[in-house]
Amino acid sequence: MRNRPAHVVAAASIVSLVVVAVVLSPWISPYPPAEQDLAARLAAPGADHWLGTDHLGRDTLSRLLEGGAFSLTIAALATVLTGVVGTFIGVVSARRKGWLDEFLTRTNDVVLSLPEMVVALFLVALLGSGYPALLLALTLVGWTPFARLARALTYDISTRGFIEAARVTGCPPAFVVRRHILPHLAGPLLGQATLRFGQLLINVGALSYLGLGVQPPQSDWGSMLAAAQPFALRSPVTILAPGLAIFVVALCVTLIGQHVARRTGSPLVLNARAGKVRNA
Repeated sequence: MRNRPAHVVAAASIVSLVVVAVVLSPWISPYPPAEQDLAARLAAPGADHWLGTDHLGRDTLSRLLEGGAFSLTIAALATVLTGVVGTFIGVVSARRKGWLDEFLTRTNDVVLSLPEMVVALFLVALLGSGYPALLLALTLVGWTPFARLARALTYDISTRGFIEAARVTGCPPAFVVRRHILPHLAGPLLGQATLRFGQLLINVGALSYLGLGVQPPQSDWGSMLAAAQPFALRSPVTILAPGLAIFVVALCVTLIGQHVARRTGSPLVLNARAGKVRNA
């Protein structure tokens, strides 16, 4: 803790509390998230409902906890999938070189040049709303930062003596990648994944806000924002609660990611994150 800035410790503590609350939501939610009480619709925060109720009389706190489970899970799975796909493409591109490297690099450039949210919106609309379509769309448009970083780092690591020694002694290429290259990528890619999680959480919220995320009666923070918008003046907390949840978690995770990136990054890594490494 001594070497960690205070804001990083605070951010980590907030994220930990949110994750614990979301995981324990089935046991700590004061009401069933889908339970309606029309007599108490749009109730102000009070002893019975700490964050008030929505337009159908559902407890806002209970729905916030349930919605957090979906939002955080989708963002985390999307981060893992984009990281795996992007790392695989980046390592293959750097190791095989030649025409395959050129093709994958140009594909990366094309996908990276497209507006991420517009493409994701198009894909979700094409594939249909729901959990699987949302994950697939976010993966198809979100792998490029990982691929660029993995490619740049793999090029750098492949020039080192221990890689040549492994090749000369007859180690199979797959063994070299698994034993000597991937461990060196783990730290920088973890920093990249932490930074991307915040952006993906915002993207998930935006798509859900447009009705392309999880479907009723389930909810996430984005769909809560959309449902609360017509009643924002009568019950501001119903729209502030999910909005602040997205903002605070995304901000805290980004602060943690920046710290991880500084601790694990080299000039090559930082340039790759900034998009300055193209062809090694």
